Amino acid sequence: MKVSRRGFIATTAAGSASLALDLKGQDKPATTGALPGNPPKKPIIISAHNGYNYLDRGYAVLTSGGDTLDAVMQVITGPEDDPNDDSVGLGGLPNEDCVVQLDACCMHGPTRMAGAVAAVEEIKNVSLLSKAVMEHTGHVMLVGAGAQKFGFDMGFPRINLLTERSRKVWLLWKETMSNKDWWGPGLASPKYVLPDASHSELYEERIQKMGELAAKLGIEPEFRAAAVQRVLRPPTGTINCSAINEKGEISGATTTSGLAWKISGRAGDSPIIGAGCYVDQDVGAAGATGNGEENIKVCGAHTIVENMRRGMSPQEAGMDALKRIVRNFNGDMAKMQYVDMSYYILRKDGAYAGVCMWSGGPEHPRTFSVHDGTKRNEVAVALFQGKSIGWPPMPERGHLAPEQKK
Repeated sequence: MKVSRRGFIATTAAGSASLALDLKGQDKPATTGALPGNPPKKPIIISAHNGYNYLDRGYAVLTSGGDTLDAVMQVITGPEDDPNDDSVGLGGLPNEDCVVQLDACCMHGPTRMAGAVAAVEEIKNVSLLSKAVMEHTGHVMLVGAGAQKFGFDMGFPRINLLTERSRKVWLLWKETMSNKDWWGPGLASPKYVLPDASHSELYEERIQKMGELAAKLGIEPEFRAAAVQRVLRPPTGTINCSAINEKGEISGATTTSGLAWKISGRAGDSPIIGAGCYVDQDVGAAGATGNGEENIKVCGAHTIVENMRRGMSPQEAGMDALKRIVRNFNGDMAKMQYVDMSYYILRKDGAYAGVCMWSGGPEHPRTFSVHDGTKRNEVAVALFQGKSIGWPPMPERGHLAPEQKK
């Protein structure tokens, strides 16, 4: 069953009219008064779901007495090294010029130090590069060619980050969708006008044609459907991870290849201290994946940590940050359907939460990964039920699943 944009707006009008968003059915009891003072009884790592396969090696660092930031790096360098993970590092999806540019930042709770890099080319492990900025310079952030030169001076190897698979997906985008790029007013701009659904070709027909072109470009059969979706719904591709040990020391980091097909030089929230990642040794840590531009505007990670400082539970703190994003769109659900965000939150006493803007479909709910001696995925708590729709807002995608409502 398909629902028109008009139908979607009708189903969500009541919800968008009251942005207080009654979440009593989802939230755990509020934490009041002073922050819990005791460290966790055992180490804990929390990460985006693409860190799941690497949690064991991070947890091994913690249980052997290693530093919490070293444990985090053991997790997030896994996807960076994997050429088949096109969300970060090697094989990341490129920008509109077919160049892979990477961003990362990290924070070390015990020393309250931080490092960040943005728009880095030809260096695979930019998470480690951000850590090198933190440890070996008096700066916090290096960008572009300067960050790259610093990395080479530090001994990071020069690597071609563009894999053959990513190049072919870029070609698919270039030949079918490059006229629908990131130029022009953004979704949040008052000048942005949603497309008229009455002047669109059939979405299924477009997918079929793109699948045929993917075959001609040599994209392997088992990956063609995924390649088409990466073109139609450009992924933001990121991993965040935070870790705490039994002494209560906490660190976090975020790394990404950024938004697919972005304008060269674009940096999202991932390298921004306080947006893509934030750690306060006295309170806890938070990180983000999703629409970076929207997260920057609410300083999501910092907002969440400050919310916990004021007594909110991790879940409540994350939900508040999500609601601030909704507020920035004045509750316009016709636009909110294109916005997505997930937060990963770890408090200094070991309490944690994963929250997200949209729940995802019932067959593939949004999850995050946890290791506290037992490695597992947990379902994130969602502000809205259903699936978001990727960018750019095309009229033939101007419908949502029936369950997509507040």
